Amino acid sequence: MTDTIDRLAGLAAGNPVFATRHERSKVAVATQACEDLLLGAALTAGLSQIERLVLAAEQARVSGVDALAAEYRARALALGDALTPALRSVLDQAGTQTGDARLDAMLHFVRTLALKPAHSDQATLLAIPAAGLSVDDTVLLAQLVGFVAYQARLLVGVQAMAALGGIAPSATPDTLAAAPFVHPANLPAPGEPLRRNGFTSETLDWKSWLPVLDPATATPEQQKVLEISHPKAKTMDFYLLLGRQPAVLLERSQAFNAIMYAPGGLSRAEREVAATAVSRSNGCVYCASVHAQRFEQLAKRNDVMAQLFDDPDTAGTNARERAIIQASLVLTRAPGAFAARDVLALREAGLSDLEILDMLHSAALFGWANRLMLNLGVEIWPQAA
Repeated sequence: MTDTIDRLAGLAAGNPVFATRHERSKVAVATQACEDLLLGAALTAGLSQIERLVLAAEQARVSGVDALAAEYRARALALGDALTPALRSVLDQAGTQTGDARLDAMLHFVRTLALKPAHSDQATLLAIPAAGLSVDDTVLLAQLVGFVAYQARLLVGVQAMAALGGIAPSATPDTLAAAPFVHPANLPAPGEPLRRNGFTSETLDWKSWLPVLDPATATPEQQKVLEISHPKAKTMDFYLLLGRQPAVLLERSQAFNAIMYAPGGLSRAEREVAATAVSRSNGCVYCASVHAQRFEQLAKRNDVMAQLFDDPDTAGTNARERAIIQASLVLTRAPGAFAARDVLALREAGLSDLEILDMLHSAALFGWANRLMLNLGVEIWPQAA
């Protein structure tokens, strides 16, 4: 089997969880394509394949996702002579320092971002090019870390679904009826700025800590990817920075769109609840602002966003929201602890297996998005723009 998630989760045709997962075939294909690019041999970069595999194995180990750590460790060992003593020491001894400034700077970045991306900072990022990695390869490393965060969380989610046992896609539980919405008197009207506890629903800007592309001198490949990434990509630091690795940006965009905009399944608004819960937990003010705003646009209310900004551990206006938020928090904070009981709680709140998969996709995806936003630059509030 060439699909890593299916293989490590023990899924095969005829299994209900396999059937559910492949109802979202675009996500499965995009996920594998991202892995093949970021961890395969075809990518030409100063950050070698063996280094990428060792760093991915280390991130999965620190994250507590043993199956993925073992997978990437085995792939690294299979490359034989390419595995230097310093790289071998990373595989063999947890938390080792190699004495190689370049490798140790990357390891510090990976280990910090594995579970606590907000604990990294500009100095941690800039130490990497200072130690000898190019800016382009530093962007590649950040994308690798983001992808492994996503893949690890998706894997444990799918494994938990498999452990519980799937329900055939045609069999969906009754959804719980939502109570009529009454706008809380203490909140601004939806669409008006919601500022609480250092978070906001306002539109923020973002400034890169690394040099971005000049659109006028970008390569034809970079120009093309920028043009299809976002209508304003050529004026946004985020895309001008990620455009340094155009093939990776393109594959990531395919995964993002397949997850957030797939028809049916979990509602768009509830996907935004998962995205905002993860962003709030990780401390990503920028992502939380974007997705709180999108939730308000879709749901015409902001009560659950206010609750998330105040205290994600108690947030949720109904059983479905509470279950989505709690599962997102476990997946974010301790992916190795995510288990069948977390999937069962989602089912008991009325989510079908396809809705659960959509929730897992959304929560895992923002493990990737948050790590890019938090660790490649900084949000800019309107008054500071």
